[in-house]
Amino acid sequence: MSGLPAENVQDYPRPPALQPAGARLRVVLGGVTIADSRDGLRVLETHHAPTYYLPMADILPGALQPAPGGSFCEWKGRARYFDVLGGGQRASRAAWSYPDPTAEFTALAGYVAFYAGRMQACFVGDAPVIAQPGDFYGGWVTANLTGIVKGAPGTEGW
Repeated sequence: MSGLPAENVQDYPRPPALQPAGARLRVVLGGVTIADSRDGLRVLETHHAPTYYLPMADILPGALQPAPGGSFCEWKGRARYFDVLGGGQRASRAAWSYPDPTAEFTALAGYVAFYAGRMQACFVGDAPVIAQPGDFYGGWVTANLTGIVKGAPGTEGW
């Protein structure tokens, strides 16, 4: 198993909760570890895999390049996006942050999340990550999770 405690995504709260990640987080692109942190945060929301945020200070300098556009989260506020660079590869709009998050999520300022499906590999502790289903959600699915993870066809509306 992953060494992570068992969690059911259906038990996660709504509105979402923010908590320390409690594990080492790593992101690899193009054979290069572009982010490595023991100080990450995670957002837990009903039917979502946890979304992990890493401090900017733990991301390889030059690995993030501002990308056009943005989005809005009813809980966290307005997001900006980044292209991710590593080992000669570029992943477009593959990371995001909340530079001025809502009051409940102020701790996310200065942190960045990565779409696992656009990276070569992501890890929570030693557990490999697969991307949350769909092309919108950024959760990291690990083997310790149970329950129905939102994002697959037919689940976007609930």
